[in-house]
Amino acid sequence: MTAPASQFVDTCGYRTHYIESGSGRPLILVHGGGAGADARGNWERFSMPLFSASFRTIAYDMVGFGYTDAPSPDDFVYNPESRVAQLIAFIEALGVGPVDIVGNSMGGRTSLAVAIERPDLIGNLVLMGSAGLDRSMGGVLRALTEYDFTFEGMQRIVEALTNDGFPLDKDLINYRLELSKQPAQRAAFGATMGILKARGGLHIEDDLIAQVKHRTLVVQGKDDKVIPVTMAYRYLELLENSTGVILPHCGHWAMIEHPAKFASVVTEFLRGNL
Repeated sequence: MTAPASQFVDTCGYRTHYIESGSGRPLILVHGGGAGADARGNWERFSMPLFSASFRTIAYDMVGFGYTDAPSPDDFVYNPESRVAQLIAFIEALGVGPVDIVGNSMGGRTSLAVAIERPDLIGNLVLMGSAGLDRSMGGVLRALTEYDFTFEGMQRIVEALTNDGFPLDKDLINYRLELSKQPAQRAAFGATMGILKARGGLHIEDDLIAQVKHRTLVVQGKDDKVIPVTMAYRYLELLENSTGVILPHCGHWAMIEHPAKFASVVTEFLRGNL
């Protein structure tokens, strides 16, 4: 299978990189906030080919990640609001709204915030191991906040984000490591983590979450070390039109740990069968 070509679009004064494959109803995939995360590493090799069999599947790099521009932290604030503004601008630039969207971790929090701020841009919403209820950057997240830009440091991140039985994928580790070591991305990641630590996580107030009336699928790994399964149940309580799926033997990366099962569940939901 030929790798999707890199494409770029202007958003908020900088270029956002994205890849796409397939045809039909648009579906946007949003990666999380771990060091070295991007559209290709998080989606291209795993669940993206499965989604593209049914949808026009679009995966982009958040600002400061992957091949999207990484403005200097001297001139740019790497806060949640900037990522929300980017996603809004990205959807509008592509002209695909209202669009179905899948967000993992920080990408889930970003997608949820767009549903709150601009509900007209979102169709169906899928939150996978989504941040938004968290109020801490402790525990296994120290693998991110104390990342040292070494192979061993990246391995610790991957181990923190997957279930204990997940096999070591050296290609994935090396890919993310090389991306994270690029000077601009390294500075952007440091600024991103600094703001998250200062804010104590990526929390959104419960009353704002409860405003979201979109059909929402909450997917959670039972063995997620980053987002406890109790937070998935809380999302189901707060989101009126939500459905939940809890995956066994799965950590924070359902799209990588169990791509076929994850893509199947999400596809059935988007088709209205779940």
